[in-house]
Amino acid sequence: MAQVPQRFFDALAVRTWCGLSLRALGRAREEIDAINVYPVADGDTGTNLYLTLESAVAAVEAVFAAHELDDGAPEAADGPSLAETVGAMAHGALIGARGNSGTILAQLLRGMAQVLTARSESAHTEGPGLRLALRNAAESARQAVAHPVEGTVLTVASAAADAADDAEGDCAEVARAAYEGARAALAATPAQLPVLARAGVVDAGGHGLVTVLGALVETFTGRAPGPGVATVTHARVEPHEGVPPEASPAPGDEALAGECAATEADRRDEPAFEVIYLLEAEDAAVTRLRQRLDALGDSLVVVGGDGLWNVHVHVDDAGAAVEAGVEAGRPHRIRITHFGHGDVHTAGTGRPPRERSRRAVVAVVPGEGLAGLYAEAGATTLLARPGEPPASGELVQAVRRAHAHEVVLLPNDAELRHTAAAAAEQARAEGVRVALIPTRSAVQGIAALAVHEPERRFDEDVVAMTSAAGATRYAEVTVAEHRSWTTAGICQAGDVLGLIDGDVAVIGADVTEVAATVLDRMLSAGGELVTLVLGDEVPGTVTEHLEARVREAYLAVDTVVHRGGRQGALLLVGVE
Repeated sequence: MAQVPQRFFDALAVRTWCGLSLRALGRAREEIDAINVYPVADGDTGTNLYLTLESAVAAVEAVFAAHELDDGAPEAADGPSLAETVGAMAHGALIGARGNSGTILAQLLRGMAQVLTARSESAHTEGPGLRLALRNAAESARQAVAHPVEGTVLTVASAAADAADDAEGDCAEVARAAYEGARAALAATPAQLPVLARAGVVDAGGHGLVTVLGALVETFTGRAPGPGVATVTHARVEPHEGVPPEASPAPGDEALAGECAATEADRRDEPAFEVIYLLEAEDAAVTRLRQRLDALGDSLVVVGGDGLWNVHVHVDDAGAAVEAGVEAGRPHRIRITHFGHGDVHTAGTGRPPRERSRRAVVAVVPGEGLAGLYAEAGATTLLARPGEPPASGELVQAVRRAHAHEVVLLPNDAELRHTAAAAAEQARAEGVRVALIPTRSAVQGIAALAVHEPERRFDEDVVAMTSAAGATRYAEVTVAEHRSWTTAGICQAGDVLGLIDGDVAVIGADVTEVAATVLDRMLSAGGELVTLVLGDEVPGTVTEHLEARVREAYLAVDTVVHRGGRQGALLLVGVE
């Protein structure tokens, strides 16, 4: 069925465009993933764009839903304004941005929103306003990338803006011109980026942007443009400077579609981790952060403003990238992904490009410090801040990013068992062998990860990890947010609570005393190793007291201490 065309770019047009873009990216996701070779051949550009747009759509729909609830109010009679809707779209994309491509898409949408919000005196904008929005989108995205590279989505965005500048007429004409300009630029990307020419493909991020611009055309014309993007997905380019003739794709060699990747020479020096987080910080601190992260790695993209930023970088030292964010402000929703190339730093191994690793561990963790700890152990991590539990789609994405034939999934939270089970089922449907270990705390996950041996048979490894987690009692010390009934009696807001295996066991007023009581109760049943994970709000004296207590009263017990960062609980305790 043809889409009812929108005449102007107003709130309804924004809603329509977002919905059409999401559906179009959903259809193109696998194809875009398959041609993803730059900046890292991890096969997730299409998925990252889809998840980023999905977050933008959710934000826009929330704005419309809020107006429907308040439709009795005079000011809500005409629905949300253009400024309100594009602002929600940009914010949703910012907080939900995934990967390098999704982060740039978020900035493109923010650049458009900056122009359209400034024209808030009008309920809609026409062709000239859309041209300005597309121009600002391209320029702001380029400014967000530390080292812009031609032949990427940035080139495609600039071409779209250039073509729109030359268009006259209404929004439909501007959108069509932008789409055609972007499509032509996309077809030319292999001539600008040798890695694309060698793989015989166009830029994956640029493909995604053309898909989104095609949805913009459909918004204003009622019909999707043609011919489709697929006609330029697999490039046929002549050898050019920097690309040896033997590296150019052979005519008819369609096998490259699913197996394309950079050569070993390209991949040899790639960083091992992708680090992404939202950051609450001032502009001056972000300027310093850019400089520090630029020295640590590459593929640096920092987007946002008004105190909220999305930071993306590829590094070898994930902990240092997170630490830089902590120094700049308050990072949250931290995602650290090990690329899983295995031998990206080793030349001459002969391993075929894009080979999956044999096994990986994917873990949900509650704090930045633990995210770094797990990542250093080789796990792909997903940060779960208090009140921000990951959805099953985010877990599935983490499994995909791990890029392994076999995955051990550690939810580290009893409340995530159903979400993790749903994610495991979806990943299995995609051909990944997934074992879900029902860890209920990050300290159980640490115990499981400590006995993980990738070279062992999968079933044996899962049994060993499950046994280690099950043999670890867990506890946490936290602060009550309000008065309530507990298994240890009535607590008041501000009381310090000690929970053992998920149940409140101690209520007190002093963190050290409650923690010591919890530790004594746990060790009364025996134990060989105590793991303490301290939140940012816990002073070092608490650790010193607990370590001294273990040394004096439990001679055969060792203690290990980790800094968990902003993990919600004041203290996590594990006893093995």
